[in-house]
Amino acid sequence: MNYREAVDFLYSLGNEVKTAKLGLERITALLNGLGDPHRGGRFIHVAGTNGKGSTCAMIESGLRVAGVRTGLYTSPHLVEPTERIQIAGAPVTPERFAAAFAEVHETAEAMLRAGSIDLHPTYFETVTAMAFLLFREERAELVVLETGLGGRLDATNVAAPELCAITPIDLDHQEFLGDRLEQIAGEKAGIIKPRVPVIIARQHKEADRVLLNRATELESPVIEARDWPITQLELNARGSRFIVRDLSIKCPLAGEHQVDNALTAALALRQLGFPADGIAGARWPGRLERVSEHPEIILDGAHNIAGAAALARYIERFYAGRKIWLIYGVMRDKPVEEMTRILFPLTDRIIATAANNSRAMPPEEIGKLAGVRVVEITRTVSEAVALARRAAPEDAVFITGSLFVAGEARALLPSNQL
Repeated sequence: MNYREAVDFLYSLGNEVKTAKLGLERITALLNGLGDPHRGGRFIHVAGTNGKGSTCAMIESGLRVAGVRTGLYTSPHLVEPTERIQIAGAPVTPERFAAAFAEVHETAEAMLRAGSIDLHPTYFETVTAMAFLLFREERAELVVLETGLGGRLDATNVAAPELCAITPIDLDHQEFLGDRLEQIAGEKAGIIKPRVPVIIARQHKEADRVLLNRATELESPVIEARDWPITQLELNARGSRFIVRDLSIKCPLAGEHQVDNALTAALALRQLGFPADGIAGARWPGRLERVSEHPEIILDGAHNIAGAAALARYIERFYAGRKIWLIYGVMRDKPVEEMTRILFPLTDRIIATAANNSRAMPPEEIGKLAGVRVVEITRTVSEAVALARRAAPEDAVFITGSLFVAGEARALLPSNQL
């Protein structure tokens, strides 16, 4: 089976969110059938609602710069699924991806015939198993694992980490995780392991209470970011610099919210005995990522209320007085009214679009829900990007609302460098 056939089969398993089957029974059985590739590895496990991917990327960069052969597992991808599994800072090749898929798929089919599992593993379970195989084969010394959905029942939670980190928790995926912050925090707290240290980013008090209670129950040492005050903060449109006690941190990721993510990453590296210097080399595509200068075109996968608010703060801080274009596409299961209420008033020209995804909201519905009449409609991200290219050199264009939209746009823009 070649790479494209492997990817087509994965997509045929259905959307990884909508077809999620939370639970560890199937992934545990599958990994056992594969020889338990997750056993014996060294892992840092990261959960949270926002910022967990950025935090993972910064931890991985810090480890790699310090000379560690790293593994990195994140989701979703922007352009190609190979992005999800990285070795030493680079996505695995399509050939390695396809070979790992074939091994997992053939094992799953044999287990189905034997009655060892009830259903073929989901998209996310399959890729998670592939990642563990590849990390073992590539002899990754330390692997940074990002949870997919929640934490307690997420397929990544079969790993035995030596450090956990939990980034800010907010409302998202309520249909799976619960409607209240306390419920969602309870799911995220499920990655905390007995007597394993956990870094806890600054949290809403409701979430913080749940996380601390769980850590206490499990006798897990806690390092709370709120106990590490930030000083000498220098923030600009391209990133930030700041001091935390004896740590001097340069964060290359844009946005005020990345300061907290960089602090969480720095505390994780410190706990593991590594310097924070390597954070400066981190890259995290599709998150306030500048892909053109004149006009400025910035991709940001702000797909929930907290993400929209972070993007709004960024625009207000660094783009006041500029003409702002907003290319906006969103999934129909998101709180569109609330997100557009945050972002649309900051913009001069709004172009609604839709990603090539069955969950995408039709662009004409976006304006209706937002209560805005002057919204231009494009049927595809490609059409929207063509409009963005017509912006004046001094304008700023933000392409946002979904990582699917950001990913499609990124593949179309000439400065794309995965």
